[in-house]
Amino acid sequence: MNKQDIKNIKQLLATPKKIIIVPHKNPDGDAIGSTLGLYHYLLKHKHQAKVITPNDYPNFLKWIPGETSILKYDSQTKECDDLIDNADVIFTLDFNALHRTGHMETILEKNDAIKILIDHHQEPHDYAQYVFSDVSMSSTCQMIYHFIDMLGDLSLIDETIATCLYVGIMTDTGSFRFSSTSSTTHRIIADLIEKGANNADIHNHIYDTNSYQRLQLLGCALNNLKVIPEYRTAYISLSQEELNKYNFKKGDTEGVVNYGLSLDNVVLAAIFIEDKQEGIIKISLRSKGNFSVNALSRSHFDGGGHINAAGGRSELSLDDTIKKFISILPSYSNALNYE
Repeated sequence: MNKQDIKNIKQLLATPKKIIIVPHKNPDGDAIGSTLGLYHYLLKHKHQAKVITPNDYPNFLKWIPGETSILKYDSQTKECDDLIDNADVIFTLDFNALHRTGHMETILEKNDAIKILIDHHQEPHDYAQYVFSDVSMSSTCQMIYHFIDMLGDLSLIDETIATCLYVGIMTDTGSFRFSSTSSTTHRIIADLIEKGANNADIHNHIYDTNSYQRLQLLGCALNNLKVIPEYRTAYISLSQEELNKYNFKKGDTEGVVNYGLSLDNVVLAAIFIEDKQEGIIKISLRSKGNFSVNALSRSHFDGGGHINAAGGRSELSLDDTIKKFISILPSYSNALNYE
């Protein structure tokens, strides 16, 4: 995003507008944190802003300031369609291709409102008039901080905005342990704490509230953990039957794939989760070093993401998806065993 873009956006936002803010389907901490952080910022400029998510999100995100104002497209479609049809500006955050919004794709594609893309994933599609894309960023929440800074409004970041942005930076950096965590990220976090974000409370809300059944599901997942040492790979599978047994709720498998990646001498980890309602196997991939799970997912599992974190999907059965995954590993042998 260049200086002229920023000048144009400042002029665009100089008077109150009807603004819609959209994250990707199955929004995570960065998606909800960034959309709500931007939402609260736009309210300070007297805009009529609304966050619309394609669908619901985990309960551990439902304490974030402003969360109760969010509309969910899958259950409030008519109201959402009306708001989108009348929007002057649409911000799309934490994704870079409209198909990532599920059933919202069609109405967003045909809408002629000014679109502003803010995202840190690779290979953005060309659908927005203004694009702030930077794959080196730790999170979209960090990008929202920079965006507010570019608009000259850091002084407007209060406790509410700081809390929202802290959530996304913390979750998308794996509590600041991933390689995308830079010295700039830490300086931003320090500023957010100074502006009122309570880091201990935020961490407790996100990570330290578990149900008994969620921990039982984790135990089941770890019991299913398999290691393929010759390819330095670990994978976990969860069938629909296993999910049902432990009363699975959205978000219960968040971060489980990282247990596989934590194993000594493992550089690639995957989790395969059966979703019979959608008729697919949902796939999360993680890696260490320079092994690109983004490239692997794009090539084989209709997905994508970052170098070390990506997602995908398969329409094969759970067993056949795992067989496919194992079958492609030999072609990545050199990259997986590179020191």
